[in-house]
Amino acid sequence: MAKPESRSRKKEPLPQDLVALRQSIEDSPVYLQKQQLPLITRVEQFTRLQGRLVKIAQDAVDQLQLDIKYLLFDLEVTRKERNALQQQIDEGYEEC
Repeated sequence: MAKPESRSRKKEPLPQDLVALRQSIEDSPVYLQKQQLPLITRVEQFTRLQGRLVKIAQDAVDQLQLDIKYLLFDLEVTRKERNALQQQIDEGYEEC
């Protein structure tokens, strides 16, 4: 089972455009900051969430691909065992 992510972990880096936009907002007059800082904060949170979701989806796809490889290997071995047993049965009937 996957470990829950630690809250103390460093935040994922944001795209440079968002960093520049935040800096531009912080450099603007206070009345504009009051309007725009909550919005950029929400966009940053959404961007981080989106990055985590993409990582979770990629991890799930990777695990699924690995599981499929194991299943295909198991299927191949099972078919070989079945064929070998069928051959033993056929040889047994030929002797009678």
